Amino acid sequence: MPKLAVCAEMVFKNRPFTERVRILDDLGFAVVLWDWSNYDIDDLVRTGAAFSSMTGYLRGSLTDAAGAAELLRTARQSAAIAQELGCTRLNLHGTGLDRNGLPIHPVQHVTGAMWVKAAQTLGRIAELGMQHGVTFMLENLNTAVDHPGVPFARAADTLALVESVASPALRMNLDLYHAQIGEGNLIELLRSAVGRGLVAEVQVADVPGRCEPGTGEINYPAIATALAVAGYDGPVAMEAWASGDDHEALDRFRTAFSLSQ
Repeated sequence: MPKLAVCAEMVFKNRPFTERVRILDDLGFAVVLWDWSNYDIDDLVRTGAAFSSMTGYLRGSLTDAAGAAELLRTARQSAAIAQELGCTRLNLHGTGLDRNGLPIHPVQHVTGAMWVKAAQTLGRIAELGMQHGVTFMLENLNTAVDHPGVPFARAADTLALVESVASPALRMNLDLYHAQIGEGNLIELLRSAVGRGLVAEVQVADVPGRCEPGTGEINYPAIATALAVAGYDGPVAMEAWASGDDHEALDRFRTAFSLSQ
């Protein structure tokens, strides 16, 4: 069975955030954390929870010089906080997102110059990761439903950028919910990405609705088996809303990924 984690932002929504973290820890899950600047880091440290991943920047983008400078600046801040939390995986996107998941600076057409700038910036991010002993992850997103206007959102684009940098400190956060909406063919996608050693975390939710595995069209037991066959031994994180009772949603998640053995 893989290491399981849960996004604390999306479950037990009626509880204070630190209490959510404690509940997930008590249930045996590692914790995924979004924007760390919203929380008291000392309180999170005191929970004793294991943090699987967290946002690796606060602002900025990969597509232009000013955006890249801001992304690098806030990535340094994030790497320092990650060390306090004992979190070794930090998440990135092609551009900063607002509280609704929409890009601060949407991009409708990605130019060749943007690709070059993105690769250069990610190379510097990887150097930062090596200095701090953390792995930055570039996450694929969907632009059809949740994140229109985000550059480098497709899994194929994310993989290409990560592979071009060729650093162990830069990997992919393979989000299967977003990939199903944007590209499909999930098992071949994960076989390719895992087989090339490019995945540091897998995130899951079902389609449609972005709720826990078992509520939509994705065959997550088959996904779990494919990950095991591919030799993936990293974390699988539920970044999903509970369709009903939170505990039942977490049980469905755990059950879906207990079938890989």
